[in-house]
Amino acid sequence: MPVEIAHYAKVPDSMARQRLDHVVAILFPQYSRSRLQAWIKSGGLTVNGVAFRTGHKLYGGEAIEIQVVATEVGSAPQEMPLDIVFEDDDLLVVNKPMGLVVHPGAGNMDGTLLNALLYHYPDLDAVPRAGIVHRLDKDTTGLMVVAKTLESQNQLVRQLQSRTVKRLYEAVVYGVFEGAGKVDVAIGRHPTQRTRMAVRKDGKEAISRYRVLQQFGEHTRLEVSLETGRTHQIRVHMQHIRHSLIGDSIYGGGYKTPRNRQPMLLEALQSFPRPALHARELSLQHPISGKPCRWFTPLPEDMEDLLATLAAADICD
Repeated sequence: MPVEIAHYAKVPDSMARQRLDHVVAILFPQYSRSRLQAWIKSGGLTVNGVAFRTGHKLYGGEAIEIQVVATEVGSAPQEMPLDIVFEDDDLLVVNKPMGLVVHPGAGNMDGTLLNALLYHYPDLDAVPRAGIVHRLDKDTTGLMVVAKTLESQNQLVRQLQSRTVKRLYEAVVYGVFEGAGKVDVAIGRHPTQRTRMAVRKDGKEAISRYRVLQQFGEHTRLEVSLETGRTHQIRVHMQHIRHSLIGDSIYGGGYKTPRNRQPMLLEALQSFPRPALHARELSLQHPISGKPCRWFTPLPEDMEDLLATLAAADICD
């Protein structure tokens, strides 16, 4: 279904001397890099009314305009269940289960949240990325907001950019904490493993705050809030402060043997199938009415079982 897409943005002075394709990827995060690059090459994305190449260096203050007619999404609708926490004419909030990939990509061309959204809401084929404005990792559970219209999507993206969307996570990690804290270290692509992220001085700003919810003998239940939304941010930050998530085989190195060697505890830690991370709460302003909205979803069964085992092992130690 053809749809007219029109956007305007001014290049911040802080982005001076950066490439056009890098800047627009930040200014218009609702679109993929490949789509933005295609619009640059076709002349649908201009700088002060002039078409440039993707590598054009900007000075700051330029007017970026997008004026295109596009056939959106192109992915096939698929009949899949969705756990809808909230829905109105402008947005919906989904409780994403473990194992569900958000966007189609290499190795996951179907069976994604996007495919399911197109089945349940066919009109989303006219909205970029079927209305998805942020994502969760494949094995992270919890709340995601989806825009049902272009207007709602643009408003939600602005809120994400201005950091007024509040996201609270729960994580279960190795080690014990003294109290609340903050991790403020930049994150970028791993220099050799391109599917991973890493702490990098030349990366993008990334800020996570945490506080202790429950302390066990050698493990901790945390509440983590994000001020930024970088890929794998919580997992990378927890690894950086040496408190990797239970079940995180990529950033945590997998299972770590505790001093407390009770069989039930060893089994729970060894068999936990994913990073122990859940997007528990989501707060934002409604994109049309402007009213404050807040949603909550309880922990999934696997994390509840893990916490129960940790508590029982702590008592018996």
